[in-house]
Amino acid sequence: MAQVLSLALPFFGLILLGYISGKFIKHPESGLLWMNFFIVYIALPCLFFKLISAAPFEQLSNWPFVIATTASTALMFGSAFTVGMFTMKGDNRAAAIQAVIGAYANIGYMGPGLTLAVLGPDAIIPTALIFVFDTILHFSAVPILMEVGSGHSSSVGKTVFYIVKRVITHPFNLATAAAIFAAVLGYQPPDAIDTMLVLLKNAAAPCALFTLGVTVALRKFEGISPELPWLLAIKLVLHPMAAWIIVSAVGDFGRVWTLTAVLMAALPPALNVFVLANQYKVYIERASSAILAGTALSVFTVTALLYVIAQDLVPYRFPLFGS
Repeated sequence: MAQVLSLALPFFGLILLGYISGKFIKHPESGLLWMNFFIVYIALPCLFFKLISAAPFEQLSNWPFVIATTASTALMFGSAFTVGMFTMKGDNRAAAIQAVIGAYANIGYMGPGLTLAVLGPDAIIPTALIFVFDTILHFSAVPILMEVGSGHSSSVGKTVFYIVKRVITHPFNLATAAAIFAAVLGYQPPDAIDTMLVLLKNAAAPCALFTLGVTVALRKFEGISPELPWLLAIKLVLHPMAAWIIVSAVGDFGRVWTLTAVLMAALPPALNVFVLANQYKVYIERASSAILAGTALSVFTVTALLYVIAQDLVPYRFPLFGS
């Protein structure tokens, strides 16, 4: 248990520190803009580039793993969307936001820091693959569902262009692509550049976790809506279970890769849930509440999962498919 706490407490402690700061220090939310820019466009891309570029190239094209993890996320997306269609009485747009609550884990701010801390540097490749292809899934599905539910039709070309632009221009995806090219070419940056990349890589996780806490603190909590327990059960319980089962069924990817998939799936709803809700002007307050409640509950669910992993209480593959 001491080992679990040594992993979980610093990780969630940074989030708590940010949350307390956000509650008691009355700075405007606009103050987070530069911090978010630093994290999303500089620090985390450097983390992805530095670690992925040093990995064996053959690991970067593990398509069975990509299919398995993306399928588990898509299954949760469909499940949460079904809950949304039922609770929102057929409101396609609100149901789409509920779908990302149930399927879009906080794989950007929380994912790399947690998987690297728990499973070591070998976890960065599966972490990056999950991020890239889960991002493609969500950035493709949500605009389509919003367009279908909008009541007016835009050109297919315009929708496709929007989706492709969002996916291609995401800084994490750009960093991953650059790292793949560097791995293929065997490129090593000059010492001065490499030192700067290391400094930025080391700053990524603490800055991201602190900022996550501040951002959650600044979101409004509108209470527990009837569908929220169902959506959080899908996100925090069913998603990691689905990832464990599906990845195990597809093949033996090893302990680190399989548990990376489970840990990434176990993370709470991403901050992008609120961004998407605000962009489309639908389900905004409830999306904010879902992020706050999901992040708070994940302290217990993720810590419990860390305990299971640290104690080897279950095999890394689902027992039906091997040990």
